[in-house]
Amino acid sequence: MDKPIIGITQGDINGIGFEIILKALTDPMILDICTPVIYGSPKVAAYYRKQLEMQNFNLNLITEASSAAHHKVNIINTSTDDLKVDTSRNSLEAGKAALSALEAAVKDAKEGKIAAIVTAPINRQAYGEQEEFKFIGHTEYLEQQFEAQGKSLQLMVGEVMRIASLTGHVPVSQVPSLITIDAIVEKVHILQHVLRRDFGINKPRIAVLGLNPHADSEEPQREELEIIRPAVKRLNDEKILCFGPLMADMLFGTGQFTRYDAILAMYHDQCMIPFKTLSMDAGVRMSANLPIIRTAPTHGTRYDIAGKNEASEESLRNALYLAVDTVHNRRTYDESTANPLKVSPASPRRER
Repeated sequence: MDKPIIGITQGDINGIGFEIILKALTDPMILDICTPVIYGSPKVAAYYRKQLEMQNFNLNLITEASSAAHHKVNIINTSTDDLKVDTSRNSLEAGKAALSALEAAVKDAKEGKIAAIVTAPINRQAYGEQEEFKFIGHTEYLEQQFEAQGKSLQLMVGEVMRIASLTGHVPVSQVPSLITIDAIVEKVHILQHVLRRDFGINKPRIAVLGLNPHADSEEPQREELEIIRPAVKRLNDEKILCFGPLMADMLFGTGQFTRYDAILAMYHDQCMIPFKTLSMDAGVRMSANLPIIRTAPTHGTRYDIAGKNEASEESLRNALYLAVDTVHNRRTYDESTANPLKVSPASPRRER
């Protein structure tokens, strides 16, 4: 129980996925805190191991996660033996292999065989060509698989910042119509629960950004005046430590973001630009508030450096660390908040 089994999906075999997986798993601390199980192709793993000159790095081939060796790096074959690497190229074959690995890991997660999933980068175009995968990304796919549509939160986690976006992958022109009081309140509720359960923060402080320039001025725009301020007030009335609307440029430019446990941005780039500026190579992407724990590196397949032994494994290694920490934090939270008084059937009365 102290060393959870963590599933790692191979991602796009033509990108840097296997390179960063193998590099990250050479860290001896990984085997001290978890039992890693790679879902992917042993043949492709051997190809990259040879390319990276990791002669002393061995993989333990298993057929199911329950038989994983706890002091070894394990791998489950989820691909055909004729799978070939075509570095830096998008291919239908690579997309199928990536999806097969993900499906196998999700199946094991549903059955309780693994405690969390760490996903290596995928090529969304290759995924999109698969009939079984008509989703924007991993988070939306996992929402559907675990029947949690609309209840997840993509959280970006770095050493100095946690930040999420109210709206997802939508054009900027559509953002204002998606900002509502109820949407903000719901996302802050989710964010607060995630901070408590997954990060062990009892009374989190949450910053809510404005949409327009000078969001906290004396003459706010409609979204700040009619939507964001009332949403924050409602949350404050619920005794939630929520602050806003705050000016994004001042919050990030002056370093005031460090005063908060998490930030809720209004749209994608308002979230991603400051986060990736600070944590591009070390940050973690987390599909939060799902029954399964899923983390991932923040970068993509990086075809530009694939096969060149130039990729940094730091982001994926941090994704592994966060997955393990979240497993333990959830267990502690769930145990501490469980009702100790179990309901039992009423005993039949005795007749006098």
